[in-house]
Amino acid sequence: MTLWTSHDAAAATGGRATRDFAVGGVSIDTRTIRPGDLFVALQAARDGHDFVAQALEKGAGAALVSRIPEGVADDAPLLIVPDVLGALEALGRAGRARMQGKVIAITGSVGKTSTKEMARIALNGQGVIHAAEASYNNHWGVPLTLARMPENTDFAIIEIGMNHPGEIEPLARFARPHVAMITTVAAAHLEAFGAIEGIAREKGAIFRGLLTPGTAIIPEDLSVTQLLRDCADEAGAIVIGFGQHGMAKPLKAETTDGVTQVRARILGETVDFTLASAGTHFVMNAVGVLAALSAAGADMAQAARELSDWRPPLGRGAVEDLAGIRLIDDAYNSNPTSLSAGLATLARLTGGRRVAILGDMLELGPDEVAMHRAMADDPAMASVDLVHLAGPRMRALYEALPETRRGLYAETAADLAARVADLVAIGDIVLVKGSKGSRISTVVDALRRTGESSAPGERTA
Repeated sequence: MTLWTSHDAAAATGGRATRDFAVGGVSIDTRTIRPGDLFVALQAARDGHDFVAQALEKGAGAALVSRIPEGVADDAPLLIVPDVLGALEALGRAGRARMQGKVIAITGSVGKTSTKEMARIALNGQGVIHAAEASYNNHWGVPLTLARMPENTDFAIIEIGMNHPGEIEPLARFARPHVAMITTVAAAHLEAFGAIEGIAREKGAIFRGLLTPGTAIIPEDLSVTQLLRDCADEAGAIVIGFGQHGMAKPLKAETTDGVTQVRARILGETVDFTLASAGTHFVMNAVGVLAALSAAGADMAQAARELSDWRPPLGRGAVEDLAGIRLIDDAYNSNPTSLSAGLATLARLTGGRRVAILGDMLELGPDEVAMHRAMADDPAMASVDLVHLAGPRMRALYEALPETRRGLYAETAADLAARVADLVAIGDIVLVKGSKGSRISTVVDALRRTGESSAPGERTA
């Protein structure tokens, strides 16, 4: 399948093609490039121009460049532009403009990627589906996703993220969604925003990119729900709330052996579905997804059936059995809201001792120590038998926990991982969670290595 011809790509970007070409995909990484892709020589940690020759050797159909790189022939298939990132953005705009299907955009402090994957899987069987790869949700990830979108796409799911004020609206205007969903608003990136209200306003900026009339899918039951509604109203959007008191809400959720059976009421229709997770936050996001898909014109009953094929992405709450323990790998990100949800998931699982292994929550601003300490009072913490902690911020939680729940404490996750044999025992249910920068995933890696070689040691008090 041809995604871009040299003529179409040159028209979209204003660039000059050195010769005719046709490409079937768009790539920014020679490690994963496929034959026939257009290689985009972005300037990131390294200059992508240094890898153009390698990309062409691996079968790239052409390269998007701002100059002819050293070692590349003058007659190589190149699209030469003044600025590579600007050209990628232009290619993304052109990809969006020619697509006549429905676009759903998803943002939120927690759960963007898992919710995007829910939507993608739920749409199975309903036409040509295109979704963002991994967590490609930033200033180059969104245009890259749009540039990769086939012209005949029926439904596209675009993930939009942010670290600083002013990032979401431009990306939403790139995507021009028909439906925009906010998973939740939580204390993440507080260093950049100062207060949760600032985060809510930034998330609400996604609605400014909606086509008219667009639909805003908003989480109910938050302290900032009204602020999100105000943002949607200002954008002229139709508002659908999801949550315990929303137009889309779960009626019943029963978890057995890590699998949750859900009955929900979505826009007046009752549906049943199954999720391969024990997390109630996943249940809520699934309800929001079904509302979003219904608003985009999808068959909601079919989407609900397809949800049984969804699994949490790696590092985002997947439950796995590992050499005598049950592991909840939630090591990709953390903030007080998501940690509370992780602890609640741990509390709902039964069958053994519950152990939490926690790394620092980062970018919480000046109140970070108090936020870590306050997790000792989280309602689900009462159901946790033992808590191991790593990182200077988690020292505050260690000191706030009763001695009966204190496990090991280490300054770094690597130090904790080195003592993996002392962390868990056969039969334990283990949650590992922390911000990505805390590197608590090293403990997950150590647990998996231990599981490959031998079972964990005898249980200690």
